[in-house]
Amino acid sequence: MPKSLRTPTQQHLLQLLIKLRRSKNLTQEAVGRKLGRPQSFVAKYEGGERRLDVIEFVEIARALGADPCDVLNELLGK
Repeated sequence: MPKSLRTPTQQHLLQLLIKLRRSKNLTQEAVGRKLGRPQSFVAKYEGGERRLDVIEFVEIARALGADPCDVLNELLGK
């Protein structure tokens, strides 16, 4: 199994999270504050410099006001 940092699925996930953040009119800094993390954390995952683990993904989706299952369903085309 190849590393997922640059796979099409990983890139799609990042685009979904960016689109969701922008739809809520949130800046990277605002999301970072909601997560108790610096803006650079958001910039690094959005820019594809780091992968998210499952717990981080769930926290980010919730910080963006989304159901993590809905985000995954969209990612998987369901």
